[in-house]
Amino acid sequence: MKALVLTGTKQMEIQDLKKPEVKSNEVLVNTAYAGICGTDRALYAGLPGSANAVPPIVLGHENSGIVAAVGSDVTNVKVGDRVTVDPNIYCGQCKYCRTDRPELCDNLSAVGVTRDGGLEESFTAPASVVYPIPESVSLKDAATTEPLSCAVHGMSLIDVKPYQKALVIGDGFMGQLFVQLLQAYGVHQVDFAGIIDEKLAFNKEKFGVTNTYNTKRDSIPADYDVVIEAVGLPQTQEQAVAATRKGAQVLMFGVGKPDQTFSMNTYEVYQKQLKIQGAFINPYAFEDAIALMASGEVDVDSLISHEVSLEQVEDVLNGKIKGVSKAVVKVGNNQ
Repeated sequence: MKALVLTGTKQMEIQDLKKPEVKSNEVLVNTAYAGICGTDRALYAGLPGSANAVPPIVLGHENSGIVAAVGSDVTNVKVGDRVTVDPNIYCGQCKYCRTDRPELCDNLSAVGVTRDGGLEESFTAPASVVYPIPESVSLKDAATTEPLSCAVHGMSLIDVKPYQKALVIGDGFMGQLFVQLLQAYGVHQVDFAGIIDEKLAFNKEKFGVTNTYNTKRDSIPADYDVVIEAVGLPQTQEQAVAATRKGAQVLMFGVGKPDQTFSMNTYEVYQKQLKIQGAFINPYAFEDAIALMASGEVDVDSLISHEVSLEQVEDVLNGKIKGVSKAVVKVGNNQ
């Protein structure tokens, strides 16, 4: 079968691999689409994702497809089902798993990170992380379930109320998901900050954003109860803290480099009684993410900017293809 293999740092090649065998607790999925995200760019550059990817490995942790075979112990899906796959696999035995914090699992493994993922025609995954999708969700949209579920997990870590004013900093794919999620969760005013005027205007018209700020030229008032930072740069992390009013919550969702730091006024954290929260991956958030897409509360289709082939993936990862907000790879012919 055709596969795109990460063979080394910033090195990928198309190879012909043997179709994987299915263990008793596993599902074989014929890949329809695989999403590309910042984690893939990091892994391509030799940086860690949720775990370390050791070449040779097939990336692709945002996947959808059709069930081609199931192991003898599998009961939750059957051959022919349309599915999406949560890449994260928890050990169930470490301290974190046993205290209801599986996302912090000491032995975390992941489809498309530590085991071959969706940038190949077929891949396997434990049945426990394979989710059927309703007919109302396309296979293309379903490939974005994983990033949406990460945002859903982030929302679960903060306390949102209808009266609040919220600000999202970052006009990439994740920031635009948070704009929709905050409204779906009942926040009455959502404002949006970024660097691309067209995206700011689009979110105001399409998703009902109240105020927008271009962070290259506009100042952001310190007037928000909830601030979500979805960039991961020191300057935007500092902007997020500065945009708070008393009693505010800041979700630091954007992923910075492993050695990155940012400055913060510790007296302001004390005096405002701020809550600053990190968010790592997506424990048990797939059902909610699928429901949000199926209900129309979250529109991912309008945020997908590029559909590419396996041969074009490296050009997305190395930046040769410009203007990518969200790219999905059409791997198979399943529709």
